[in-house]
Amino acid sequence: MRGSYVSEAETMVFGVAERYATALFELASETGELEIVEADIARFETLRRESADLRRLMKSLVFSNEDQVRAIGAVVEAAGLGQTVSNFIKLVASNNRLSAMADMFRGFGQLLADRRGEVTAGIVSAIPLSDGQLADIKRALADISGKSVHVELDVDPSLIGGLVVKLGSRMIDTSLKTKLDALKIALKEVG
Repeated sequence: MRGSYVSEAETMVFGVAERYATALFELASETGELEIVEADIARFETLRRESADLRRLMKSLVFSNEDQVRAIGAVVEAAGLGQTVSNFIKLVASNNRLSAMADMFRGFGQLLADRRGEVTAGIVSAIPLSDGQLADIKRALADISGKSVHVELDVDPSLIGGLVVKLGSRMIDTSLKTKLDALKIALKEVG
């Protein structure tokens, strides 16, 4: 059964990922495990970001479905994730949907943020941000959005400097890489 807290955020998550994210969110909500599921998802996502082998397993068409289910089961067990997230990941694997799991987890996060009255901002920086810098950015984004801001951080050294911030449908790109690319285009047009 759908709660009213799901309906507004549903437009942000699409297709298969939407259905899975909504099902996980509703289950976690009904069992009172929202924070536990959130923490387990964060642990799994850290594993995924840090392991090229896990990313390859999740996206590759080379592995049979049985191999993916067996391997992901071993990863989940080794990670010590709670039953809800472990069962969810195994179900996703058995339904041959591992390639969409990051979107499912992102959708869960969006639904949870909506329920909390938060907005999620994605921030990519060239180097890790200090706590002070992050606090300043969160304050500025809260002023813009009028809501509490949950931040998803990523580091991409290819940006050279600056930030790329995505808040809802808005994107602010102050990266040096983008400025240099724009300069190259401008110089080609002049020359």
